[in-house]
Amino acid sequence: MTYGFIGTGNMGGALARAAAKTVEVRSCIYLANRTPEKAARLADEIGASVTDNQTIARECDYILLGVKPQMMAGMLPEIAPVLRQRTTPFVLLSMAAGLTIARIREMAGGDYPVIRIMPNTAVEVGEGVTMYCCSDNVTEAQREGFVSLLRRSGMLEELDESLIDAGSAVAGCGGAFACLFMEALADGAVYAGLPRQKAQRYAAQMLLGTAKLALEGGGHTAAMKDAICSPGGTTIAGVRTLEQRGFRAAAMDAVIAAYERTKALQ
Repeated sequence: MTYGFIGTGNMGGALARAAAKTVEVRSCIYLANRTPEKAARLADEIGASVTDNQTIARECDYILLGVKPQMMAGMLPEIAPVLRQRTTPFVLLSMAAGLTIARIREMAGGDYPVIRIMPNTAVEVGEGVTMYCCSDNVTEAQREGFVSLLRRSGMLEELDESLIDAGSAVAGCGGAFACLFMEALADGAVYAGLPRQKAQRYAAQMLLGTAKLALEGGGHTAAMKDAICSPGGTTIAGVRTLEQRGFRAAAMDAVIAAYERTKALQ
């Protein structure tokens, strides 16, 4: 199998790094980017090959479209003539927010097999979330090949396309929200006298451990919160402050805003 990545920005690059951990012969990974130097740096890092969009469209079995949604309408028509001339099977993998399988096919100029994926940047360290859905003409072998490619990237979950945008608003955009939260926690600890480096490390490890407890314990996060809050203690005092400042409502609004923006991109 050959794997082509058109677009090697933050997300495309993270997926390429995740794929490189799985593929035994890394020379079967091809990278293309509108800034060739960026693709070359990543290729040197993971042992891939640098090429162009047309070559990937002509030769690769899996073609990952790692460009922004607003750029897809310009890029796909450019490779559409190459795709039409192909006589070998291929799959288009799109990670463009808001663009449905039907829209990707329309812009690519054919009813090609499409796997729509919504990953997050943590795939790079093997702790990501990648939701995906397949068009009706993706074969089981092609689906299994995709799953195998990203098996070391973290959680892979097949999801109905109607739910992909909602899932992305929390699993994809949520990483940035979590970074804001970690930064704020660290700032608070620095104000209280803790050195910056330690504050940042403690906040990150706390989130990592809490997330692992939530996933492996299977209990509701409300019960986890209650277990940490002692009567009249320090934690409940902090929780009260967060509630007073509308913390949960703000988090909900952030996810809803991301979801609504995804819909607008369509």
